[in-house]
Amino acid sequence: MINLHNKQFKPFISSEEIQNAISNMVDKISKDTGDDIPVFVGILNGSFMFVSDFVKKYPKPCEVTFIKLASYEGVRSTEDIQRLIGITQNLAGRTVVVLEDIIDTGNTLAEIHRIFKNEKVKSLKIATLFHKPEAYKKDFKIHYIGMKIPNKFIVGYGLDYDGLGRNLPEIYQIKETQFMTNLVLFGPPGAGKGTQAEFLKTKYNLVHISTGDVFRFNIKNETALGMLAKSYMDKGELVPDQVTIDMLEAEVEKNASANGFIFDGFPRTNAQAEALDTLLESKDSSISAMVALEVDDEILVERLVGRGKTSGRADDADEAIIRNRIAEYYNKTAILKDYYSAQNKYFGVDGVGSVEDITVRLSKVIDNL
Repeated sequence: MINLHNKQFKPFISSEEIQNAISNMVDKISKDTGDDIPVFVGILNGSFMFVSDFVKKYPKPCEVTFIKLASYEGVRSTEDIQRLIGITQNLAGRTVVVLEDIIDTGNTLAEIHRIFKNEKVKSLKIATLFHKPEAYKKDFKIHYIGMKIPNKFIVGYGLDYDGLGRNLPEIYQIKETQFMTNLVLFGPPGAGKGTQAEFLKTKYNLVHISTGDVFRFNIKNETALGMLAKSYMDKGELVPDQVTIDMLEAEVEKNASANGFIFDGFPRTNAQAEALDTLLESKDSSISAMVALEVDDEILVERLVGRGKTSGRADDADEAIIRNRIAEYYNKTAILKDYYSAQNKYFGVDGVGSVEDITVRLSKVIDNL
């Protein structure tokens, strides 16, 4: 991860991938130009590294020139294209290949076509190292594309963010959800996890996603995922991880502007933890910490037996069932404790004391993330 001004950027395209894309473009363009000596026109400032590497790989005689346009302000491509340096040589009858670093909206491309409208060139071809098809708003043909990429702001290899980043040999993508706090909250039965989740989501303005609640919502409302999950449950089979992940993704999408999430009841296995990592990575985010409330078994049993006297829950009335539930929790949690410990993201918190004291302990962990 790198920081430029007040933004974070994550690795996106390696230097090797860039050079491979350029080599492929060189092969195609050199075949198409035949015996002509092309004039390669770079669009400054961004294309200087691309043009340099391109012409070094080009196997036949060629000429190189540059024009300079300006269209970006910060991370936004503007409609206003300024022509700072135009064509300074006669290109009549020549084969011209414009080398762009990136084409997104196509506004710069429209200006390029205006520049060459009266130049009487033999042919005009457009080549771009990067193309954002989702952002493209014009009808101009792009003849050569090195890579198609998502519509997210990138820096490196000639591309900048407010002047910084052009010198990087690889490409970095902006990390949009930079300040999210995503917690995996665990606690054995009777540890008070539900109570603490309510405090934490309010204090840190987080969205609490309980797997049980999500399942019940989808099944009750007969969503496609709910019906699919129910079909497995009715047969006594485990619901596949992907179905659960798809439900969680829908919840994350519903709360795209959230400050973060508390995941309650998921993940339960390494495979689920990896799937959750993949889901959050696709949203430019990640798990901040696994926080587990730690309470002695005998205290848990005492709490649950006491709760059973008023709750009416059968599983709180039988001490043997309670101890089995606690043992099952530790069997499942041990795997995840190792998974998140390997990433330095596991935090055990003393779950004995007043609700307020436990909240203070949890807050101290979260505030130091």
